[in-house]
Amino acid sequence: MFDILVYLFENFYEFNEFGIRPDADALTRKLTAAGFADEEITEALEWLGGLKAERPEQRHQADPRAMRLYTDEESRQLGQECLGFLFFLEGSGVLSPELRELVVDRAMALPDDRLYLSRFKVIVLMVLWSQDQDLDTLIIEELLSDAEPAQLH
Repeated sequence: MFDILVYLFENFYEFNEFGIRPDADALTRKLTAAGFADEEITEALEWLGGLKAERPEQRHQADPRAMRLYTDEESRQLGQECLGFLFFLEGSGVLSPELRELVVDRAMALPDDRLYLSRFKVIVLMVLWSQDQDLDTLIIEELLSDAEPAQLH
């Protein structure tokens, strides 16, 4: 699934800047043509659908003085490395509390028991991209730096 997410970002990033978003059928055709398996495509598109469910500006704005405590399940699945990176992104102003919650939600929606930092960075990238956040080139490079190598399709 993560290969598909990186592929979508790399191939559709510029289109998103102009508000052009292919529908699920068009994406499925393009991903199938690129050589991705049907099951992976379905899983990735369902995961991406969760990004559209609720935009951060529709949520109640968090008090900037509030402190986020993570549940045992969140701590276990995200792990210390991902939580530290999340704290860094929020502290440096890359993620608002609302976007942080969307990142945590999408990370917890994965079936894996433990999330590695390279995959977590892809989740952060997809959340920022889907929410039309301005992405600085350095942020993009950092988020893709540990991404799994792309497969040739």
